[in-house]
Amino acid sequence: MGERASQIRLAVDIGGTFTDVVLDGPDGLISTKQLTTHGDPAAAVITAASRLLEQAGIEPGAVDGVIHGTTLGANVIIERRGARTVLLVTEGHRDTLETAYENRFDQYDLAIRKAPALVPRRYRWPIRERMDAKGNVLLPLDEACVNRLIDKIKTERIESVAVGLLHAYANPAHEQRVATILRAALPDLFISLSSEISSQIREYERLSTAAANAYIQPRVGGYLVALETGLKRRGFDCPLLMVMSSGGLTTVEIASRFPVRLVESGPAGGSILAAHIARKAHIDKVVSFDMGGTTAKLCLIEKGQPRQSGTLEVDRLYRYVKGSGIPLRIPAIEMVEIGAGGGSMASIDELQRLRVGPQSASSEPGPACYTRGGDEATVTDADLLLGYISAANFAAGQITLSRNAAQRVVQARIASLLHLDTTEAAAGINDVVNEAMANAARVHAIESGRDITQYTLVAFGGAAPLHAGAVANKLGIKRIIVPHLAGVGSAIGFLLAPVSFEHTQSWVAPLHGINPRELQEKIENMTKDAAALAHMAKPGADLQRSVKATMRYSGQGHEVDAVLDGFTPNDATALRNAFEDQYRLQYGRLIPGVDIELVTLVVRISETSAPDLKQLSSLEA
Repeated sequence: MGERASQIRLAVDIGGTFTDVVLDGPDGLISTKQLTTHGDPAAAVITAASRLLEQAGIEPGAVDGVIHGTTLGANVIIERRGARTVLLVTEGHRDTLETAYENRFDQYDLAIRKAPALVPRRYRWPIRERMDAKGNVLLPLDEACVNRLIDKIKTERIESVAVGLLHAYANPAHEQRVATILRAALPDLFISLSSEISSQIREYERLSTAAANAYIQPRVGGYLVALETGLKRRGFDCPLLMVMSSGGLTTVEIASRFPVRLVESGPAGGSILAAHIARKAHIDKVVSFDMGGTTAKLCLIEKGQPRQSGTLEVDRLYRYVKGSGIPLRIPAIEMVEIGAGGGSMASIDELQRLRVGPQSASSEPGPACYTRGGDEATVTDADLLLGYISAANFAAGQITLSRNAAQRVVQARIASLLHLDTTEAAAGINDVVNEAMANAARVHAIESGRDITQYTLVAFGGAAPLHAGAVANKLGIKRIIVPHLAGVGSAIGFLLAPVSFEHTQSWVAPLHGINPRELQEKIENMTKDAAALAHMAKPGADLQRSVKATMRYSGQGHEVDAVLDGFTPNDATALRNAFEDQYRLQYGRLIPGVDIELVTLVVRISETSAPDLKQLSSLEA
């Protein structure tokens, strides 16, 4: 608590509709919302931050830190406005991004479409070299081939290069040599190595992640540098820390190097807040429910920790259909996201059914009741007509809502087509969006082997508290928590985030064949690398380590996460028990007589104690 009293911090969460800013100052937490300025996201940040500091009587120079979460990287991918990027691959593997999983995510759609690759085929260039799966050199790197590409990069005005060579996770030497050659000739070129971005097996996901990092790096890196510079010009003489998709904090320098790790940084803040509340209230099972203006996010939290994942998908062509997007192998808080927010549009489909989302009115023009040009019926319009929102006090009184505008669009777009009055139509919109969110939570829990009725619902975000009761009722959940300043919950979560970094390294080996000394050496080396990056964000911080491994039965195509904290490397029984405990929990049974393989090691370094907030620390069960 001593550190809390001495520091003044700002947290910034840029969403699809609102930019939320929270000030953690001498008098506690105060917050504000500003409509997101999509053309220049930093403008809303500066406006909202200046308003809060003026309200609190604090000069920018007195602020000790700014913590920022953004979905800018994801937006760059979705809107396809990234850099002109080249992907360098091992000769013969030019079409990996198109080949993908060699399957169809929807077997019965004869007109199925796939998300186009971020790097088109004409910019995927082969290099003569070859490693085997153990990292042994089968074909030396043809450096002349790399040198011939330099003039081509100049001619094509390439901004960024991803290097994804076969089996580079096992031996990165060829990728590193390619980078050395290119940097010597083109020092301003952005270069992403798959062995640094995602040092894991599975060629498609590794190349996809490296390509995404390269594609967004000039844009995200440029934005972060511009924001940092803009803050300094306005008198902010303090560090700017970024929230990663894993829920940890890092520096602008590291975020600019690995921008792909930021794609889900905004939603991660809400999960951190819900986990904090669960710990303080001594609740073992919590589902976080974050509903903003564009999307709703749900995350399962057990024993005070959000579920973590090593992969996520962005830019799904069939929205929210798994397999239809671009896979990224990065550390992330595991959550389900659906197009259900305050700005989600209601419509009538060809079968005369009422549908809500996934299209959103966003902040430009916004719901009709904002009177900014919106002419579609949205969830916010329905909530206003049902009396769930105060027209005069919305967004702390910054926006006066028009009930007449809401009534007009709900009547024209929904009520008249279904022969209902406007109140019935508004209630229908409300119920459809509630069922969509409840069903997403229900399916996510079932897929995770959990009983959702045993959880407590923690609701935050601009719209979640309005819908929490109905969603909980549909799920059979009996307890709801709405925290203080719930409308800016994700930004508050940023203030609770620890400095951390996660390092992954694939090492496929059967348990009976693992050399204990080699395993210990790998873990220690990964620990040093992760700790060095964590200390960049907070020099001298007390750090703790957690270790897990993805493991599987020999012959299986997918792994489960086994926690290895406190294990002794030469204790094969402990490794087996860790795997079997998790496998039994997830699938309800074991497979006797089959060898177990270790696939990937994961080392996470984080602060020993995360920051606390006085206004959120008094919760008791």
